[in-house]
Amino acid sequence: MRYARLGAFHQLRLERGEDIPATVVDFIKRQKIKSGIVTGLGAAEKVILGYFDRKYLTYRKRRFPGEYEIASIVGNIAWDGKNPVCHLHAVIADSRMTTHGGHLFAGKVTATCEITILPGQKKLKRATDPATGLKLLQLPTKSRKPI
Repeated sequence: MRYARLGAFHQLRLERGEDIPATVVDFIKRQKIKSGIVTGLGAAEKVILGYFDRKYLTYRKRRFPGEYEIASIVGNIAWDGKNPVCHLHAVIADSRMTTHGGHLFAGKVTATCEITILPGQKKLKRATDPATGLKLLQLPTKSRKPI
């Protein structure tokens, strides 16, 4: 991976063969990024996307063999104890431009993957929600009225 700090944000270029979520999490940990927004695009193979099934409180994962264009990666950064959590979703497109989307569990870079991280100033944490079993963002205030 190559990266540069460009003012308020980090620009990353992942190399061929690197696993996207694992590489981004490793960067966040090494740079001690407290919170933030993640966005990206590129190309990948061996992609695994997931859909959270609320009825069974588990992710249904689907493997996508072959190479795909990454039309979009979007996500956020928080922490679970000493470990960063990068919650990423992706939209991928095949050679016919058919798209698939969901939670990004894995994907190996084929041509390139360009990730932008805009760090936050305060540390965000995640904690397990008893109703879903998901580790949800812990935010300081609850809105009483719709904005």
